Amino acid sequence: MTPYGDTNAQGDARPWLNGVKVLLVDDDPDNLQILSVMLTEQKAKVQAAASATEALQTLQWFKPDVLVSDLAMPEEDGYSLIGKIRALEAGSGSQTPAVALTAYVRVEDRARALSAGFNMFVPKPVEPSELIAAIANLSEPGESIGRVQTIPRG
Repeated sequence: MTPYGDTNAQGDARPWLNGVKVLLVDDDPDNLQILSVMLTEQKAKVQAAASATEALQTLQWFKPDVLVSDLAMPEEDGYSLIGKIRALEAGSGSQTPAVALTAYVRVEDRARALSAGFNMFVPKPVEPSELIAAIANLSEPGESIGRVQTIPRG
């Protein structure tokens, strides 16, 4: 089955995240739980981290296909996290595709997230279909390196 191999009750094509490994980072426990359940229901293998520090520790033993991170976190934000991840990946020839989540939706905020090293930007509140599509898109082999995209709203 491909990531796009099923339909929902209305008959619309729905991407499945069958086996896609996702590292989900958000300091809000409710958001972390809701997004974890949503992605798990889409067959993703989710590891959740409540901070940038916890995410970096998780990366020592978990190699995600896609990183999904909130930008506005206390102590160390998503910009710092992606900067550290990109520095660790430097010279390896590969980058973990990354999705930024944030309530900040100005053009400048999107540009900052994308220039910081995120591949896609999904605004909060998160529309499940937007996040699922972003992860499915980034997890396709050979499709994520060097691609930068903003998921439009509405």
